[in-house]
Amino acid sequence: MAQFTVLGSVGLISLRNPPVNALSTHVRQAIIDNLKRALSDPKVKSVVISGHGGIFCGGADIKEFAKKLSGPPLAPMIHMIAAAHKPVVAAIEGSAFGGGLELALGCHYRLAHSKAKLGLPEVTLGLMPAAAGTQLLPRLIGVPAALNLITTGRHVTAAEALQLGIVDQVIDHNVLAEALRFSESVAGQPLDARRISTFPCPRPSDLDALFEEATRKVRQSARGAVAPLRCIEAVRAAATMPYAQGLELEGKLMATLMNSEQARALQYSFFAQRAVAKWSMPSGARWDTSQPRPVRRVAVIGLGTMGRGIAVALAQTGLPVVAVETQEKQLVQAKQAISAMLERGAKRRGAAPPPDGISYGTDIQAAADADLVIEAVFEDMALKEKVFQQLSAACKPGTLLCTNTSSLDVDHLAAQTRDPELVVGMHFFSPAHVMKLLEVVYGSRSSPQAVATVMQLGKKMGKVNVAVGNCPGFVGNRMLAPYLEQAFFLLEEGATPELVDQALEEFGFPMGVFRMSDLAGLDVGWKIRKENGLANHGLVAGQSATIRRGRRDSPLGDLLCEQGRFGEKTGRGWYQYDKPGGRVARSDPWLHSFLEGYRAQHGLVARPIDHQEVLERCLYALINEGFRILEDGIAAKPEDIDVIYVFGYGWPRHRGGPMFYASTVGLPKVLEVLERHHQAHPDVPHLQPCDLLRRLVAGGSPPIHKWNEVTGKFHSRL
Repeated sequence: MAQFTVLGSVGLISLRNPPVNALSTHVRQAIIDNLKRALSDPKVKSVVISGHGGIFCGGADIKEFAKKLSGPPLAPMIHMIAAAHKPVVAAIEGSAFGGGLELALGCHYRLAHSKAKLGLPEVTLGLMPAAAGTQLLPRLIGVPAALNLITTGRHVTAAEALQLGIVDQVIDHNVLAEALRFSESVAGQPLDARRISTFPCPRPSDLDALFEEATRKVRQSARGAVAPLRCIEAVRAAATMPYAQGLELEGKLMATLMNSEQARALQYSFFAQRAVAKWSMPSGARWDTSQPRPVRRVAVIGLGTMGRGIAVALAQTGLPVVAVETQEKQLVQAKQAISAMLERGAKRRGAAPPPDGISYGTDIQAAADADLVIEAVFEDMALKEKVFQQLSAACKPGTLLCTNTSSLDVDHLAAQTRDPELVVGMHFFSPAHVMKLLEVVYGSRSSPQAVATVMQLGKKMGKVNVAVGNCPGFVGNRMLAPYLEQAFFLLEEGATPELVDQALEEFGFPMGVFRMSDLAGLDVGWKIRKENGLANHGLVAGQSATIRRGRRDSPLGDLLCEQGRFGEKTGRGWYQYDKPGGRVARSDPWLHSFLEGYRAQHGLVARPIDHQEVLERCLYALINEGFRILEDGIAAKPEDIDVIYVFGYGWPRHRGGPMFYASTVGLPKVLEVLERHHQAHPDVPHLQPCDLLRRLVAGGSPPIHKWNEVTGKFHSRL
């Protein structure tokens, strides 16, 4: 787990715990044992700690978090390194994250390869760097910089780490060889000035104001997450207390986080992100073990907002991209926009823009030599049918044809081609070059190899890929429909957009329903509903609610669009804005008056609605649809749904995802609340608890990882 070798006068401790050299119980014990050997060996004058396999250390072994701690704790081990009477040098390559960086901070010197990355990401797991990280880092680089790294968990490059003072040197070549040479050069030198725990923590003159502002910003960005606030407390201790007292407080704060519901949710999310990489096709074949096809050239058809983002995401991988737009004016605008997006992305990453690997065309024939084509034209079935027919005729045999549809039938599009098994859905989220989620939709005839190829391409683009089945809306948008529906109904019953949005934002969403709708544009969905004959038609006034086809429906969004209120773009929507394109939403008296008139027209009597009802109606309807999706086999497991909602729909990560949240609330409670609201609103099918939820409750509400045992028979019929 940690190999010890004497090389001349240097003792080399090499961490060997693939894949990331995590600091498991055995690794920690091996470090201690080998350090003792090095310190007691008179031939050894200095020590180097390195990783193996191109990685220094990925941190603690997260699988051990749920177990009772065994073996030596990490912090005393780090203090033992710092107290060593021989110089200890960290040779950092690949990554030094979490406990791995804390290990390096215990060393007297730190050398990093130029491509290494460093960080303390514990906060993203609902924890803090509690192996003295909150006490050591502020003493080394100052309070403001330490606060930023510890409360965000962000990674820094070796160059930034050198600028901040985290590392002493950055090496372009073999960092281990340089560390061995360097350790020999510092052997015998005094070490008191190299022990970070002895440093006085730099104290800015405006310390109170600094922490007040940090707390304000963290409260705003964390949206209810507790760990970042506890990190601030720990860093404040570093700035105001002796080291030993700060370390004691760090331990107490960590204890409050370790078994918290938020830490459980965030760690569940961490593992869920990895679990979605495993899934078998309805045929029983596993796409994750299928050999992907080689993809050397990719084409994008349609260069609207989504197509441009997809082209940028592909170009950033280094793949040659053919971008096709049949409208000449749109093509000129797209070229300029894509070039600017690539430059901004490179600047943000601190890198040079990628080579211009994008070629442009105005005819689908330009995609003929592509290995994979992504269609990103407007969400209109007739238009997409035509495009797929043209692609099937133009492209070489074996080309994968993918659609960026957000809800249309992938099987129907596949039927327009000569090789339906090569058709897969790729549902990107806007902006496509930024958003991490990719819903990979397999149709009834999609081959495992085609799905594997798309998943591999998504991974190359840096996406979190989730394979889902084919149905209207797939997983994310199918669940979104009842969520939005309930928000509209709440307005009809007496709520305001401000009340609904405030409840959802306090829960942890970055934006509530109506603020997000204004940002996206109300006209987008209106246009689709009009084309499908569903916009403000067939409604009966004078009833307790508006009714369409025997069930309750709400035309509120369509009615606003008929008034030319499309959201931010027009300066009016559910809120009002200072100008078209403005971003500051303000309450709109016109909208409140409009709602009063609407209620009077339809015989609706406004009643008080509180935040709890908003959450129950919106979130539980969404969760209920999630259970239906599991029941139908559209998602293989609850982790798939949770990853989709965390990465694509703004579900607060510290609440794990909708299905995990249901498990923490308790399935009997979810069932009871849904039944209560369905009794009050029998004309709303989405509030009627689904059969799977009832069976899970009847079966004793098994833990979330056992739900598949109940849903298995549904998957077997696919």
